[in-house]
Amino acid sequence: PQVFFNFRGDQLRKNFVSHLRDAFQRSKIKSFIDEDEKRGEDVNKLFVRIEESSIALAILSTRYSESAWCLDELVKMMELKGKNKLIVIPIFYKVEPEDVGNPTHGTEFGKNFWTLAETSSGKQIKEWKEALKSISTKAGVCSSQERPKSI
Repeated sequence: PQVFFNFRGDQLRKNFVSHLRDAFQRSKIKSFIDEDEKRGEDVNKLFVRIEESSIALAILSTRYSESAWCLDELVKMMELKGKNKLIVIPIFYKVEPEDVGNPTHGTEFGKNFWTLAETSSGKQIKEWKEALKSISTKAGVCSSQERPKSI
């Protein structure tokens, strides 16, 4: 199977995500991270990668909600999940599921979401909120700890 990583930021890329990817490689599990595509590529190419995957990990962090790219990927992932074509596993990284499902100005996740929403269409905002609400109710993993790269 192929695992698609959906996340935001270099901090996650260089720590948490790199540890997961290394573990998958040792176990001979194929994985895909957007760095495998060229920066600035059309999001539709990533949608194809999502469709080619069996599993998607949505690693939700405070900075996740500042990225239209991440949120658009999440909408696609949840659409495929609804058609039973993809297993989506949420990882709540230093965020609470309820803050993801109901982004408010009182949390960093919510502030980032609504700042992004100011420059987004009503249709996009509606799709993002539905995807976030849906993913927040799924069984997943909550992680509040960072592990040094050297471990």
